[in-house]
Amino acid sequence: MVGEEKTFLRNRLYKPSENPEEDEVERKPKKESLEIPNNGQLDIKQLISKKIQLTVEAEQLKPFFMKEVGSHFDDFVTNLIERSTSLDSGGCALTSFSVLEGEKNNHRAKDLRAPPEKGKLFIMRRSLLDELFEVDHIRTIYHMFIALLIIFILSTLVVDYIDEGRLVLEFSLLSYAFGKFSVVIWTWSTMFLSTLLIPYFLFQHWANGYRKSSHPVLRSLVCGSLFMFFQIGGLGFGPTYVVLAYTLPPASRFIVILEQIRFVMKAHSFIRENVPRVLDSAKEKSSTVPIPRVSQYLYFLFAPTLIYRDSYPRTPTIRWGYVATQFAQIFGCLFYVYYIFERLCAPLFRNIRQEPFSARVLVLCVFNSILPGVLILLLTFFAVLHCWLNAFAEMLRFGDRMFYKDWWNSTSYSNYYRTWNVVVHDWLYYYAYNDFLWFFTKRFKSAAMLAVFAVSAIVHEYALALCLSFFYPVLFVLFMFFGMAFNFIVNDSRKRPIWNVMMWTSLFLGQGILLCFYSQEWYARQHCPLKNPTFLDYVRPRSWTCHYVF
Repeated sequence: MVGEEKTFLRNRLYKPSENPEEDEVERKPKKESLEIPNNGQLDIKQLISKKIQLTVEAEQLKPFFMKEVGSHFDDFVTNLIERSTSLDSGGCALTSFSVLEGEKNNHRAKDLRAPPEKGKLFIMRRSLLDELFEVDHIRTIYHMFIALLIIFILSTLVVDYIDEGRLVLEFSLLSYAFGKFSVVIWTWSTMFLSTLLIPYFLFQHWANGYRKSSHPVLRSLVCGSLFMFFQIGGLGFGPTYVVLAYTLPPASRFIVILEQIRFVMKAHSFIRENVPRVLDSAKEKSSTVPIPRVSQYLYFLFAPTLIYRDSYPRTPTIRWGYVATQFAQIFGCLFYVYYIFERLCAPLFRNIRQEPFSARVLVLCVFNSILPGVLILLLTFFAVLHCWLNAFAEMLRFGDRMFYKDWWNSTSYSNYYRTWNVVVHDWLYYYAYNDFLWFFTKRFKSAAMLAVFAVSAIVHEYALALCLSFFYPVLFVLFMFFGMAFNFIVNDSRKRPIWNVMMWTSLFLGQGILLCFYSQEWYARQHCPLKNPTFLDYVRPRSWTCHYVF
């Protein structure tokens, strides 16, 4: 069908005749028909008829033209993205033409990368949404989200005016969620200073004395044990104790726990990237020890990447207007999420105790939670992976801004996992997946993928359990079992558009399940508190039995 449409389009646009003289004869009447008659007036009916005919022909050509342009634009953008991250065997960047020549049947190019031993390659590139927002059609979707936020604000004002008789614009939920922020500040400062000083000077001490030591293996074991003790004890239990001891509210907990995870991953990357360099220099008996400067490590701690390098591609200037825009959009997304909770979620879950827990209540809750769940997902992606990371990238002149790819076009869950959060995916790929294959040989790729899924699912559930103050492994089950099954079943061989529809459908349903289950459990624990809770009470779902308390 596509080939026939393209042929038809070409024939319509250019259809030469075998006899040029006949063409000239055919064109003469048309030309004469447009000439002014003897009376000196144009034939209006004939002009209208010609205009209608041209309009009909243009409308017939329009769908074929749009399909042709859309197909070529999609291939161009895809190949441009792939070219920016791929190298050929000679170490030169592939051109879009070389990628196109290797593709058959218009299939999407594979995700080419540098050899694993070379690690991630950083190059100058913009974020995908920054490029797409230059297209008016895409930017209109952004304007629609802004319009929806305005409607939420107006809805809140109108409802409050009708109910209270006055304009009430309170942010009690927002102020509660970010309460005890002073504790968050000094906890983050402690984590940052310890991550800056302890791993760096521990590595420096080990690297300077490794070659001179009479027992280099023992020295490595001692320093490695101290580093692991810092990771598990200092960065692991320290922030966790603060979160529990000071009973921080949810948003403040999220800040502490997510920063805790980020610092652990940053410290691991710094050690993982620099230890092999010291070992190689010792083997080569080099006169210098490759120890990074403190300023390089400090830059890495703030840079929007989890892969350490001594230097990164840098932009020439800082666009402070761009930085201000990104932070303004972050605050906009924050208020957006607040209004979604206030207008869509809170009325749904506040009256949980009025109906007993049942399958009917659960099914209705899931489907009512899909819309707010999807909105929160999109806003979180835009605020964190685009605005937040781009703001810091701009302030640090960090050049490589591929923090995500076109995950919304994914036709498989394997591609979705690779493109949703490139920053975390790169860390898992190079330090979990590749290191697992290196340690257990490359015959256990499925086991390595299973291990990566397990680590990711456990960390996600750990963050949610601490931030919400209860253990309810809904995300773990969805991620570890359904997500892993979809990763193998709906793999990269699925290319048809129907699989993109299936991916979005399952994603919508998953967001509804997560928001419904966790919100029900949160409000159940608020409405049905226990006087002397035991450990089992923290892991036993309260929403299943909340109605029995009253």
